[in-house]
Amino acid sequence: MTKPDKKTLTRLYVTQGLSLREISERLGLHPDTIHYHLKRYEIEIRPRAKRSQLRKYRLDTLEKGIREKGVRGYARELGIHENTLRHYLKGVKCPK
Repeated sequence: MTKPDKKTLTRLYVTQGLSLREISERLGLHPDTIHYHLKRYEIEIRPRAKRSQLRKYRLDTLEKGIREKGVRGYARELGIHENTLRHYLKGVKCPK
């Protein structure tokens, strides 16, 4: 594929929330090519803030871990600060 179409980019970037790198790996294109076409199709580009690694866990899995080990213990097991876990859960339960 040399040129991704708008429908594909919208599905991958907007609907599925994949990063430029993830899309480029799927489509076999350079991330700069993906970025170029997002701008060309006037698809709003997200800020470069790092996405939480906690998004790979299901909410019920996180809640179960907290019930069993507490916020501090479960955060330690995940290798993150307890406030990071609290902040993430607050955003997931009460999206903007």
